[in-house]
Amino acid sequence: MSAPPHPDSQTQPIRRGRTRRRFGPLRWACALFLGTGAALATLPDLAGLDAYSPFAQIIAFRPLLVAGLAVLVGLGLLITVFARRFWPVPVVLALVALLGASLVLPRTTASAAPPAGGATLKVLALNVYEGEADTDSLAALIDNEDPDIVSIPEAGGRYQRELEPLLEPLGYRVESSVSPRRADVTGNSIAIAEHMGDVRTRIGDDVQFPYLEATGGGLGDLRFVAFHSVAPVPRSVGQWRSDLNTLTGWCSGDAPAVIAGDFNATLDHSVLRDAITGCSDAAADTGNGLSGTWPTWAPAWLGPQIDHVLSTEGIVAETFETHLVPGTDHRAVVTTLRLP
Repeated sequence: MSAPPHPDSQTQPIRRGRTRRRFGPLRWACALFLGTGAALATLPDLAGLDAYSPFAQIIAFRPLLVAGLAVLVGLGLLITVFARRFWPVPVVLALVALLGASLVLPRTTASAAPPAGGATLKVLALNVYEGEADTDSLAALIDNEDPDIVSIPEAGGRYQRELEPLLEPLGYRVESSVSPRRADVTGNSIAIAEHMGDVRTRIGDDVQFPYLEATGGGLGDLRFVAFHSVAPVPRSVGQWRSDLNTLTGWCSGDAPAVIAGDFNATLDHSVLRDAITGCSDAAADTGNGLSGTWPTWAPAWLGPQIDHVLSTEGIVAETFETHLVPGTDHRAVVTTLRLP
């Protein structure tokens, strides 16, 4: 007489392969979903999406986003130690992070040393936040740094009148692109050292905020531009693109040029990069391309760099520094340029 069958004798063994196949597409779908979101946040400029809101605002913080992705990759690898099937997620995120880092990190390394000889031009630029920056502090900074020329965005005729008596004893004259009857936020001012000689200025009104272009005197054939673009807030992104496109005329022109001020754009914006083809950035050239200039309540490593000093080929930046001035949410930038 045979023994009765064991109750579990008809039970089919679990086939692990089916479980893997069931969850395989799901984990890859999750990885691709997260990777797509990460790419849209950190790499929209590669598809030109940064010319539109909200990518125009988000891309300004790409260095921070790349750092955040690196943290997520580390957490994903830690999870993979306990759940090996999770590996596609950190791998996909790592690829996005590496591509983003390759676009950011070169700005932390200085380019080749500037050639010896030739004259220098020391430039200071500061957005004075609707004419609210402390004039005494700005005058003290100018006195200490002794720049040849100063670009002062958001300084109209009213701010010019307050600043001029402080700078005249230091040997500077001040001009503005708008009259005292207009709000300071709409203007650009320029301070020119007396030793620069008979420098002439003209007002350009083909942008939202009229700029000042200086030529002659100690500048020679060089054109110096005190520039300010509108900010890429949702209602003004179109005007922002138009303002930045104006830079092409100087960067691609025949005459040497230096453009300084508040561009409301970082080198992560393809709109800015395309517009300044033919120009180099003083901060990036000196390895300071990630030194934030706005807002001042945040440490420099946290904020985006939207204030720039650009120059055409042959003009090389030797130094780049930022300084705090009370009353404004922008840092002043100071750079020394070696002219050909």
